[in-house]
Amino acid sequence: MCGRFALTLFPEQVQSQCGYEEEVEFPPRYNIAPTQPIAVVTADAAGRRHFSLMRWGFVPAWTKDPAAMPLLFNARGETIGEKAAFRAAARHRRCLVPASAFYEWRRDGAKSTPFMIERADGGLMLLAGIWETYASPNGSEIDTVAIVTTDANGTLAALHPRMPMIVAPDDAELWLDCTQPGLAALGLVRPAPDDLLTMRPVSQNLNDARRDDATVQGPAGEAVPAPARGHEKGGRKRPPEAQLSLFDEDA
Repeated sequence: MCGRFALTLFPEQVQSQCGYEEEVEFPPRYNIAPTQPIAVVTADAAGRRHFSLMRWGFVPAWTKDPAAMPLLFNARGETIGEKAAFRAAARHRRCLVPASAFYEWRRDGAKSTPFMIERADGGLMLLAGIWETYASPNGSEIDTVAIVTTDANGTLAALHPRMPMIVAPDDAELWLDCTQPGLAALGLVRPAPDDLLTMRPVSQNLNDARRDDATVQGPAGEAVPAPARGHEKGGRKRPPEAQLSLFDEDA
């Protein structure tokens, strides 16, 4: 499952590692939640990569009333090639969702403790996604996206049985290439290596989807006030220069 994530790296770092053409400025996001616009990377027929903003919450093109649909913010990777809601997108509209961290909650009886999961080297994660353009009856259109999930690896299994599918940089081209027939890219659906990720408990501030500041990644314990604007702790961090060259609800 992936119901919250963060993207706090500098825009130029994200562009360098994702390889899209557009030069886009965006603020750090610490607590991204479903229904919000998120950064998405797609590829055109020539293989050129592009940056887009899409609504996090997939709406199938054939939907008549989105309000009557469940919120499809995740898509189970093992079945996206078969399910009616996802199979067209799985074949023709795959994407990457850049993230610096994602979150999961561990239940301890009646209490839930939020954990932040990030790469052990502090680098960018490329989460697998599928997207669809929904056209409403009044003619307006919106691009929507779901994050693909898979079984949890050994690191995350203590928190939740599912995790977002993380695409290795060397596999990104195959995942994004929707010009070839068949579903070869779906062979990439698998858990991340156990040593790729680390996790730690974080602040209860994360429970409030309206909180989008660095305090949500602070130490575990009681919620703390938001910092004054311009004085956040734990803001954007630049990874080592070597990294800059790197190219459920489960439905």
